[in-house]
Amino acid sequence: MTDAKPARQRVILAQRRGARIVRTRVEVQEQTEVGDAMVRSLVRAQLWLSIRSAALALGVLFAIPLVGLLVPAFAEAVVFGIRLPWLVLGVLIYPLLLGVGWVYVREAERNEHEFTDLVDD
Repeated sequence: MTDAKPARQRVILAQRRGARIVRTRVEVQEQTEVGDAMVRSLVRAQLWLSIRSAALALGVLFAIPLVGLLVPAFAEAVVFGIRLPWLVLGVLIYPLLLGVGWVYVREAERNEHEFTDLVDD
């Protein structure tokens, strides 16, 4: 008869990383102080992004009539039978607004992706 003991096996019930994921998600879902701070940070980032985008778009929109008032040559210029300020405001402003919207969506998605990475980390 042999007194050979079976080899010891290490039993791992849960990975530490997985436990942290669950804890972070629970903090956000249950709105603990840490979870609330994380959500407020996301909302603050999205708010500042929207304010910057709106300020850019409104700044350009209000600058066009001001240029028309301050530069008479711009106000009097005619292109295709339409005065240049009206042409710029009626046609050329849309690509700018589309670009501002595209950048806003891209940056908002980046903020949300960083938030989910932080929660899943």
